[in-house]
Amino acid sequence: MNPNQPRNLWPDASGLVRAVVISILVILLLSSPVLLGWLLKGFLVLLILIPLLPLAIGYGIQWWFKRNLVSAACPVCGVESQTLNGAEFRCPSCGEALKAEQKQFSRLTPPGTIEVQAQAVDPQADVIEVQVHKD
Repeated sequence: MNPNQPRNLWPDASGLVRAVVISILVILLLSSPVLLGWLLKGFLVLLILIPLLPLAIGYGIQWWFKRNLVSAACPVCGVESQTLNGAEFRCPSCGEALKAEQKQFSRLTPPGTIEVQAQAVDPQADVIEVQVHKD
């Protein structure tokens, strides 16, 4: 035997016999619960879960946005706006400071502020109606 040539492990075996023997050894190695069977099963689970993970994350984000996105009209000017629940922002139309809570917008006013709605008054009328809202 020439020391410069690589050593042939199976000098008499044909390619088909080698493939069968290697397949049987791999099957026996991976089917044994003590050896590497758990590794193959874990790898297969990862191959199934990895493609499903982005889908689960995408649906989770959509679900969260549907629960927390508030789309309502400004109580001052009536312009439709959207924001996240609990967020404070300014109306893009009138600039009023608003807060999104319970799927609607409310004005940010200091405690004890009295809101009054102005109405057109007929000068010949004897009665004036005033609506007062206390917060």
